[in-house]
Amino acid sequence: MVISSFDDWRQEARRLVLAGVAPHEADWQGNTGLLDGLLDATGSGDPPRTLRIPRALPELLASAARFRAEDRWALLYRVLWRVVTGDRSAILAGDSDGSELHRRIKAVRREAHHLHAFLRFRPCQATEVEFIAWHEPAHEVLDLGAEHFIGRMGRTRWAIATPDGAACFDGHALHYRHPCPPALTRLAKVVDERGDALWQTYYQSTFNPARLNEKAMRGHMPVRFWQHLPEARLIPQMVSEARAGQQRLAQAADVGERDGKAVLIARERAQPARPTTSALQDCQACAIWRNATCAVPGEGPQQASIMLIGEQPGDLEDLAGRPFVGPAGQVLNDALLAAGLERDALYLTNAVKHFKWEPRGGSTSRGATRLHATPKPAEIQACRPWLDEELNRIRPRVVVALGRTALASVLKMHDPQRIRLADFGGQAIRHEHFWLLVAPHPAAILRSRGDAEVRLAELVAALEQANRLAHEA
Repeated sequence: MVISSFDDWRQEARRLVLAGVAPHEADWQGNTGLLDGLLDATGSGDPPRTLRIPRALPELLASAARFRAEDRWALLYRVLWRVVTGDRSAILAGDSDGSELHRRIKAVRREAHHLHAFLRFRPCQATEVEFIAWHEPAHEVLDLGAEHFIGRMGRTRWAIATPDGAACFDGHALHYRHPCPPALTRLAKVVDERGDALWQTYYQSTFNPARLNEKAMRGHMPVRFWQHLPEARLIPQMVSEARAGQQRLAQAADVGERDGKAVLIARERAQPARPTTSALQDCQACAIWRNATCAVPGEGPQQASIMLIGEQPGDLEDLAGRPFVGPAGQVLNDALLAAGLERDALYLTNAVKHFKWEPRGGSTSRGATRLHATPKPAEIQACRPWLDEELNRIRPRVVVALGRTALASVLKMHDPQRIRLADFGGQAIRHEHFWLLVAPHPAAILRSRGDAEVRLAELVAALEQANRLAHEA
């Protein structure tokens, strides 16, 4: 027989124990023919005359059986064999097998708590259910956690769908379905922007940047659940904002608008006035313009649904007056081709509009080799009004920030160096009127020494995701 449940295991384990089959002789990896052969032969162990076990053992074994692991049935049988042959230390936390048994039981209980904490119901238009949720538990805890919602959801009809099964409440009784019907799976994975907005508003209202502890947050809210939590889209942005200065305010950003000490801090971070004209070439808001050939404006259709934002023009872009025309531009072109996007359909621009450079070897001659220099926070801030003007004029549906500087400018954060790009990787964040994605800058891919292919793949993946988001209804 195939062991697919604790009841199956319990029946088979009883047969093996009574036949004297020792744990090292039993194969629980699906080789049922071997088990049947062992039952026909004489086991190497001494079969117990009766099965006498502590009253608590079946419950312990049943709880540990919910833990998904290749050796779960083998561990349970090893513990059972030792107990029925007189070694009851096998269920104690100080024993090697007992320690692993209790660790798994604890993990199962924690996973049931995670189902309570990280499951998000959404309104559903189907006739059979009013609310539905999708959850991916690490262990088999659906029946442990589903009853919790009967009292919380009242007499409404709801369903919890998982990769393995579903729990359905019809207003009177709870029913379990294995496997989960495909129709329920499709319904549970539908994104509801209105319902998500409520969760996001609630989470933002409770988030306190002054008390941020990232390690504790990830411990209490494991990252593996983030992809199905509407509020998780906000976490990378709020964490980076907290690192970049909101912790000084000890509250959310709107507190900085009130009277008192906070307003002084807000003035320090005040944005320059938004320009009323497009006279970019006359801009002298920072010192970069002095050594640059020209300001490099954005390029692309005025109704583009996708905007790509880099850090600043490069040496060739500075000479040509167009963004992304040098070696980094070729890398971008290759990535766009791989992602199925046409460059002419996108709006390309930079967070900083002039090329900041320093001469090789310290020479200030215009004929010297010009090396890229990273813009300072004040220089990024000085150019931010130009980027704001482009965002408001183009109104893209998706923005791809290529690198740390572009991301800091879009999010209006002061210091790019305090941003950790890994917090944003692979996640689409709803920001203002557009979706925000983060990807490596093509120039960073060129400079990579060993992980260039990995970074290029990340760029292509972000562009593919941008394409999907731009075409969603």
